[in-house]
Amino acid sequence: MVLQGAFLESTVRSCAMTTATWIKTATIGSLCVLPLTDVLAGRNPRDMKPPLVIGHRGASGYLPEHTLEAYALAVELGADFIELDLVATKDGRLIARHEPNIIQTTNVKDLPQFADRKRTAIIDGVEEKGFFTSDFTLAEIKTLRAVQAVPERDQRFNGLYQIPTLEEIIDFVKRKSRQQGRTVGLYVETKHPTYHRSLGLPLEDRLLAALAQAGWNRRDAPVFIESFETANLRYLRSRSTVKLIQLIDADDVNLDGSISLVKPFDRPYDWTVSGRPGLFKDLLTPQGLAEVRTYADGIGPWKRYIVSTRGTDANGDGKPDDINGDGLVDEGDRTLLPPSNLVEEAHKVGLLVHPFTFRNERTRLAAEYKGNPVTEYQQFYQLGVDGVFSDFVDTAATARLMFELLRDEHSAKCLVDRSACRDSGR
Repeated sequence: MVLQGAFLESTVRSCAMTTATWIKTATIGSLCVLPLTDVLAGRNPRDMKPPLVIGHRGASGYLPEHTLEAYALAVELGADFIELDLVATKDGRLIARHEPNIIQTTNVKDLPQFADRKRTAIIDGVEEKGFFTSDFTLAEIKTLRAVQAVPERDQRFNGLYQIPTLEEIIDFVKRKSRQQGRTVGLYVETKHPTYHRSLGLPLEDRLLAALAQAGWNRRDAPVFIESFETANLRYLRSRSTVKLIQLIDADDVNLDGSISLVKPFDRPYDWTVSGRPGLFKDLLTPQGLAEVRTYADGIGPWKRYIVSTRGTDANGDGKPDDINGDGLVDEGDRTLLPPSNLVEEAHKVGLLVHPFTFRNERTRLAAEYKGNPVTEYQQFYQLGVDGVFSDFVDTAATARLMFELLRDEHSAKCLVDRSACRDSGR
């Protein structure tokens, strides 16, 4: 059964937190997770909101990412916000692509008229070969079509959908909100802002101008702006009250579960350019979180900063073993470590926490989840995160509804009879 967004809006948001009676413990499958009373201690239940479901590049688990079709599917499947990554074209238009290099996410490499555009560029200190949006006008971009960038996902929709502009996405979100009878928001990442500024194509003022044109350059707009860099967020804060999120990256997880920080995923690139020392993890110390709070409203950490995993090295070769015997070494062979206190520490200083990225594939799920992605979502929901970035928003939304059923007795009544939501006065 597909749980539609409008239904979730009513059953989850309208019925949330109507009682202070908490289920003491919750066992999801065979994974025993934290007691709700421990996780949520000190937070007023009636002030809490269900975690946001953010469609990561749209419904990118199903359709080619960053297309109006992927965004539309995400909304239909229950997303509260759709996430888009912004890059600039040669003529200064903002379009939605995950990276300036579009060789993996479009059919550009198959089009002979653009063969001579292939070149090498340096982005954030790393040399890349491909096709770059700054070498194409918007008119040329519109002749391209999006493709699924993850090989194991459905490739049948490759070549069908155009690449949208920021303005087209804003219009789409407003139209979908009207049609759905609920507010759908924009979660906008400025991609590689230092790189774009070096090209003479800065993103920030163009973004704010588009938001202002839409009437959304204001605090209460259904908009978040996110970035892995810090300087552009500070710049945005000086010019806008829109909600800002500091993204926190990493390279990988080491065998023992510690976070690996290897270039270029080790630090905000504007720190490298300015000569500031430090790593991404420094922004998650008490001092770092306090600094982030001076210019941002929340953090978007890689989820392994909250719950990490460790591998098994039975033969002592320094490499993780294939524990489940499927011939691969991936997340399915790793086991969970106890959660960190990052969510609690961020909340102490008033920061939201929106971790990334949640995916359904069994190879991306730790062993204890037993191939069930709902179990992973519910663990993070119980840890108190304020939202999640998901490639599969239907799974995230279903897990959220199940979480509400566990923590609030009135959610079941609302689920069975929507008039119970209205009669409650919420």
